[in-house]
Amino acid sequence: MDTNQHTHHDHSAHEAHNEHHDEHSGHSMGHGMGHGSAQMYLQRFWIVTFLLIPLVLINKTISGFIGLNTFGFGTWIGFGIATIIFGFSLVFFRHAWHEIKAREYGMMTLVSLAVGSGYLFSVVSTFVASLHVQFYLEISTLVWVLLFGHYLEAKSSSAAGDALSEMAKLLPKKAHKLFGKDEVEVDIETLVEGDTVIVKSGEKIPADGTVESGTSHVDEALISGESKPVEKGKGEEVIAGSIVTDGSLIIKLSRVGENSTIGQIQKLIATAQGTKPRAQRIADKASAVLTFVAGGTALLTLLVWSVFLGQPFVFAVTLAITVLVIACPHALGLAIPTVTTITTSLAVKNGIFIKDLAKIETIKKVNYVVFDKTGTLTKGIFGVTNIETVGDTNKDEVLRIAASLEQQSSHIIGQSIVKHAKEQKMELAQIDNFKNFAGKGILATISGKEYRVGNTTLMEEAGLLTDEVRKAHDAISQKGITTILVSDTSGVIGMVGLADEIKQESYEVVNKLHTLGLKVAMLTGDNNAVAKNVADTLGIDTYYAQTLPEDKYRNIKDLQDKGNVVLMVGDGVNDAPSLAQADVGVAIGAGTDVAIDAGDVVLTKSNPQDVVRLMVLGRKVHRKIIQNLGWALGYNVVAIPAAAGVFAFWGFFLAPEVGALLMSLSTVIVVANAMTLKKASLEVA
Repeated sequence: MDTNQHTHHDHSAHEAHNEHHDEHSGHSMGHGMGHGSAQMYLQRFWIVTFLLIPLVLINKTISGFIGLNTFGFGTWIGFGIATIIFGFSLVFFRHAWHEIKAREYGMMTLVSLAVGSGYLFSVVSTFVASLHVQFYLEISTLVWVLLFGHYLEAKSSSAAGDALSEMAKLLPKKAHKLFGKDEVEVDIETLVEGDTVIVKSGEKIPADGTVESGTSHVDEALISGESKPVEKGKGEEVIAGSIVTDGSLIIKLSRVGENSTIGQIQKLIATAQGTKPRAQRIADKASAVLTFVAGGTALLTLLVWSVFLGQPFVFAVTLAITVLVIACPHALGLAIPTVTTITTSLAVKNGIFIKDLAKIETIKKVNYVVFDKTGTLTKGIFGVTNIETVGDTNKDEVLRIAASLEQQSSHIIGQSIVKHAKEQKMELAQIDNFKNFAGKGILATISGKEYRVGNTTLMEEAGLLTDEVRKAHDAISQKGITTILVSDTSGVIGMVGLADEIKQESYEVVNKLHTLGLKVAMLTGDNNAVAKNVADTLGIDTYYAQTLPEDKYRNIKDLQDKGNVVLMVGDGVNDAPSLAQADVGVAIGAGTDVAIDAGDVVLTKSNPQDVVRLMVLGRKVHRKIIQNLGWALGYNVVAIPAAAGVFAFWGFFLAPEVGALLMSLSTVIVVANAMTLKKASLEVA
């Protein structure tokens, strides 16, 4: 998939300066950057804050104003303090070296240029009396600001790392493994597929599996969002991380470690961290361009003022260094990473996993949301509503044959017929020669006699559909009831009618999407009557009925060809082609089997309302990205010419210390603006 290729490329391209990425760049900090480096930057920041106090006090302007006499030692005190502070900035030089080696000149190259040139010029000036201009305060202020910026960046980025560790916390550390009758406590890491464990009341289930014996209520809220504990008994599936609330269960493990639900979710978060929005790529390029622009402008400033305008060399150097200080693209470097890392944690809290952050911009442009009907807008639980007979076969026989054939079917309709027959305590027959016709039905033999269960297409192809049967079928179907035909070799012997219930929240979802100005479409394999019934009930704009799984992607393409940006919501199993075709594919109801390969976004709950939250999130994040990019780039467009003395003809010069302050302010504004996302509500009023 595209995402993986991008991630792989990203990884190899940046291998040379992984350390730089881990400690510095926001989009991939989740791998190595968390509370540790955030703490490190914060400690350095406080030390530099403490050291800045005497440096400010001995500044000529301030010491003159407060009447402080430094007895001629001011310069040397400044030199001593600034040298200690300069030591704290060496971490930036290390990052810059990685950038230069990888030939990806960015923010750290420029930062090091500004800090290094300012410090060296000041040191020379300290020992060469004729220069008498030092930038100790300005350079120290710049280091101070950069440390604080890095702290904020590390803090915001650890949110994505936190999401990973929060997931890990959902699993127990130990499990009770059964060896015959013996129960042995083992580390969860040692469990393998096929092991049997016992989970007692109040304990967490260590891996996905099937209940072998015992009954208990299981709290799956953390995974499925379902607040009410679900009763589990023999043969039922259970999910890693869910809690047994009463009784105890003996479970045979089917998916362990990274294959378990939680393992899959962790994989999703990790994948997301390897991606970045398109705007981030713009910012990365802009940072690289800015490095050259600032370097060139600084050189030009030096030449123009000293050579062409005949100003003193010290004055020209002051302006050149101010250009370097003010051009630090720190705000630009933080503009997107702070937004995306907060986005990741905000999304995770809402049960949304955005696998490729580049899709954030696409989500904002979506104008058509397409839902797969069964299991997404409807409960996907069919109930048998009526059984009709043709000829002299009785109703029980029609149901028994249908259920016997459907025993091996994984289709939701088939399972519903089997469930209904079992509720009637019906004995099902042994079947042979089972054949499945995708989207049509099945064929099998019972005691050597051939039977078919399926739709009108299956019966028509077998030459078993009479006009009389078609009329009876259509009369039931027009009520929006799914009608399955049952036949033997002589013809159709009966019909089973089933209906699927619309989820309560689906009404609200369609309304809210309309409120957001979006159109809604629905795809279903059901007949036109069923589709129309659901579409009319929910107020859906467009629907496609009788669609075979492999044709669904054509319906998506049809909408795209009309100029729409389409978001498709499906269960990720048979919807993979259509999820891939859509501009944004959303796999819903990840629950027990997270559809990692299908879709760009995965929703852990089977709640379509999360689609609305995703749309709101997309819009809010996009707005923040644009605001931050606008501010960071706009600031540099105005500040660099001002620092170079372009406005000197109007008597305006930008002092280096003011430059450092403005740069710090722009960084704080960008980070603070991103931080407001943390409190963002994803609800539609």
